[in-house]
Amino acid sequence: MKSYCMDTSGLSNPLGMMPQDIHRSLWKAISEMVVAGKFAVTAEIYDELTHLDGDIGDCIPANKAEMQLEVGDGAWDSATYLGHAARMQIDHQAVISENNGNRKGTVGLKDISIIALGSTLRLPVVSMESTLPPQARWKRIPNICAIEGVEHVAFNDFLRRERIVL
Repeated sequence: MKSYCMDTSGLSNPLGMMPQDIHRSLWKAISEMVVAGKFAVTAEIYDELTHLDGDIGDCIPANKAEMQLEVGDGAWDSATYLGHAARMQIDHQAVISENNGNRKGTVGLKDISIIALGSTLRLPVVSMESTLPPQARWKRIPNICAIEGVEHVAFNDFLRRERIVL
């Protein structure tokens, strides 16, 4: 059963800070969650996750069916997802990177896709992005999650929820 929508940064940033050769038990626990189907991702996020290194990088493509939700698959409400994604692209068009010369430091369309998935599945989005002040011109995943009523969970809070300790 899905428990979280996982942004790329939710795994790539911690992997960079806590490499698998040192933090074996952490990445073993994360790999077990991948295999168990705890993470939901969009096709866009899945493609990014397939570039991770090491055991977790091998685990993700080996468990694509457990992670990636395919649009049109009757096992989940992809029509609602598409509706959320389309609306969010309009509602947040002023801050989306692709609409602003691919500006760094703001949300992109891939970010919007994982937030729309979180909204559809009513699951928290895990990312390592920090929240920008409310008055900031640009927005990041936690900012858009707050606006959309989708729970955002940082990686350490995710570990606490899952009682993963090192």
